[in-house]
Parts: sequence; structure tokens; C-alpha cells
Amino acid sequence: DAQNFIEVETPVLIKSTPEGARDFVVPSRMNPGEFYALPQSPQTFKQLLMVSGFDRYYQIVKCFRDEDLRADRQPEFTQIDCEMSFVQQEDVLNMFEGLIRHLFKTVKGIDLAEVPRMTWADAMKYYGSDKPDIRFGMQFSELNDLVKNKGFQVFDDAELVVGINAEGCAEYTRKQLDELTDWVKRPQIGAKGLVYIRLNADGTIKSSVDKFYSESDLKAIADRFGAKAGDLILVISGPKDKARKQLNELRLEMGSRLGLRKPDDFKVLWVLDFPLLEYSEEENRWFAMHHPFTAPKPEDLPLLESDPGSVRANAYDMVLNG
Repeated sequence: DAQNFIEVETPVLIKSTPEGARDFVVPSRMNPGEFYALPQSPQTFKQLLMVSGFDRYYQIVKCFRDEDLRADRQPEFTQIDCEMSFVQQEDVLNMFEGLIRHLFKTVKGIDLAEVPRMTWADAMKYYGSDKPDIRFGMQFSELNDLVKNKGFQVFDDAELVVGINAEGCAEYTRKQLDELTDWVKRPQIGAKGLVYIRLNADGTIKSSVDKFYSESDLKAIADRFGAKAGDLILVISGPKDKARKQLNELRLEMGSRLGLRKPDDFKVLWVLDFPLLEYSEEENRWFAMHHPFTAPKPEDLPLLESDPGSVRANAYDMVLNG
């Protein structure tokens, strides 16, 4: 309200409009055989409001989606829906950063720091996730140049070899390491295995691939992580996207086990420059990654024909504690 937004309540019984999800339909008593739909979001009304001259609008609105339930999906949910005319990405980021900081201050009495920004490419490279939990470090390091052509087939054949450093975990027992290996091999994660490098307190280095890598090889790997005595390096390999996804799960699990994901510690992050498109192997075609209404970055327009996967969009997500 302080930013001159007008709150407009939009109807819940509407004519069905083709959108991404399935509508819930409601039979009409006055028009037998006809149905109303419940809106998936107030999209049509927002557009009408914008066209008719409201330059900024918001509502706290129920959205209805008749979709199969999953762990992160329910048939109705509430969203803060806002629309602004003639704005750039920076205007939107600043407006919502202001909103989230205002909410934390007003509701919880917490002064949030300025919200840091990370590109989608960096989020995937260093965290294996487009919604990284930045309450703790444990960033990924890529190891292809250090581990290939040493006779260890698993790494030689992998598109990506990537790991994390779990600080202070060198005292993990063989049993604990086997349990972690079984954990990443579960069908939900799907890793083929887990390689560890342990930096013992006495300065020696022990690993599950000792027979392929000399002490100086292992030291070079440890240096890449900035690891010190007492640390434990965990490495996963495989196809690029899969390996990152699997390591992301392991990173979050280690963060939880080490008590680094504190519920009263709030870290907000902007993830910017999402790809415009992603490829579906099943349908053999490109799809919009966010939704079809994001603009490509002007400087990437020439790539649309030749390399659609590299085109970035003015698309961004705000992430809170992962």
C-alpha cells in the first residue's frame, strides 16, 4: 500500500481459459450443461486491469489447479499476486526485496541483509540446484582436470567429476562412509557410488581410490577445495546434470547432519538469468523453463536459432533457505 499499489479482488467463478494446468469446473445452475472454472491464477483479470490503466495492482489470492498431487503440490494455494506496468527487471527485484525485508522486520523483528544475487549458471555449478541453501558453504568443486587419465575407469568415463568438502568430518568411520554411500545409491538419489578422500589429523591422506592416485594427486584435489587436516572430501561422478543433482542432495543431507541448516537463520537469495528454454527428452522438443511469458535477454536473441539452450531469460526466483 505504501508503494501506491491498488488492491483489486478478482472473481473466482470465471470462464475457462486455456492455461498450463487443468481447471476445476463448477456446474452452473442457471445455464444447464454449462460450467464455470476456478482460476489457476488471476491472469486474465490482471491483463484487463493493466490494459485499462492500473499501473500497479496486487491481491492476496487463491489459485486452484486440478493436478495430480505431489510432495510439493496441493490443489489450492494462496499467492501474493502483483502486476506492474512499464518496469524493468531491476524495478521488480527492488520492489520484492523491499517487501520481503519489510515482512521479516514487521512480522519477526528480523533485519534481513541486502539480498545477494547469483546467476542460475553459478547456482547450478556451485550448488547443483536452482534454489541453493546458502546458510552454509560446502560449494562444489569440479575435478575433471585433476582426476582423469589415471586409470580409474569410473572417473575417466564420466562427463563430470565433482565434490564437496565436509569440514571436520575426517573422523567418519568406515561404517558411516558405507552408510553415506548406500544413502546416495538409493533410487531417489540414484548415484552409482561415492568416492571419499580423508585428510587425517596427522597430515596423512587416505582415500577409497588410493591405488589409482598418488599422495600428491590427492593433495592437489584437497587443495582445490581448500581442505585442511580433519576434513572429508566426498566425490560423485557421472553425466553432468545428474551428478550435480545427486551431489546437491548429498550436500543438503550433510548440511542437516552437521546442524548447519539452522531453522532460525534466514538467508534470502535472488537467482537470476534462468535459461529461457529446457529440452524434454521424452517429447524431443524445447519447453519454456519458467513459463512462456518471460522475455529473452536482448543480447542472447541471435542464439535463438542456432543454440536455443544457451538463451537466458529475464527470469528470476527468490529463494529462502533453499
